Amino acid sequence: MASGTLPGARPGSSGRPGRRARRGPGRRHGTGRRYGPGRRRSRGLTAPPASFIWTRRVVLTILALFALVPVYVMISSSLKPLQDVTGTFRWIPSPITFAPYHDIWYTVPLARYFLNSLIVSASAAGLSVAVAVFAAYAVSRYGFRGKRVFTVAVLSTQMFPGILFALPLFLIFVSIGNATGIPLYGSRGGLIITYLTFSLPFSIWMLTSYFESVPRALDEAALVDGCGPFRALFRVVIPAALPGIIAVTIYAFMTAWGEVLFASVMTNAATRTLAVGLADYSTQNNVYWNQIMAASLVVSVPVVAGFLFLQRYLVAGLTTGAVK
Repeated sequence: MASGTLPGARPGSSGRPGRRARRGPGRRHGTGRRYGPGRRRSRGLTAPPASFIWTRRVVLTILALFALVPVYVMISSSLKPLQDVTGTFRWIPSPITFAPYHDIWYTVPLARYFLNSLIVSASAAGLSVAVAVFAAYAVSRYGFRGKRVFTVAVLSTQMFPGILFALPLFLIFVSIGNATGIPLYGSRGGLIITYLTFSLPFSIWMLTSYFESVPRALDEAALVDGCGPFRALFRVVIPAALPGIIAVTIYAFMTAWGEVLFASVMTNAATRTLAVGLADYSTQNNVYWNQIMAASLVVSVPVVAGFLFLQRYLVAGLTTGAVK
């Protein structure tokens, strides 16, 4: 008998009789894989079936094609001569020309339309958010008589179609111009005021939800430290609700940038915006389809670039206002 081995002990054991060497729980002999029933059970609960995975892939592929094919048609049509666009459609342009991207600036005054849209959209978004911040802060932090009526009235303005406001605003602007000499009709200022009528109520409603998600304890702590209501708003509440404010600003800007109804009624040839100015590529004699496609891609660059740059703020703002 080997020295150090007790009677009844097996080789490789710990030396104590009647005991075997311990193995790791749930491990197969000679391997490191776990075979316990808990792992098989958890894997069966979390892993979706193969049919669901393939259905999801097919649906997402169809949605991606539905969204990307029109964009590809726009890009390919903008790189074709006009006779190729009006002729038989071909998926791959041949020959490729960049002349439409040069001609769009001279066929119509696109640069002036671009400047008008930029000024009007930025001013409408900035003013609506600036006013909505104070209104939403008052609604979310203070109680006053008629608060419920005010919130319902603000939200009810979103239920009416915009065409109902076109004629009243037109008559009001003409009357103010005749009485005071201030040319609101056909001016950028009049169009900015028009956009405020539907972007401001929505901004107030959205920012109220964002401010209510900010704990009131932050305001109370700021007041204890000696801040007044306005200082607490700018030092505490606005930084905490900054993603929501940026999200509302993006919404207001995009709404004004692509608006057509009021821009076609309240502007003239000098104050026309891009959404209306693109129709100038269609004349009585011809329709410059390749330039329309090129101009549509060019005017969408600021909105797409701004959305991609501020995407994280937009997502954070939407999720912040959704949960209280």
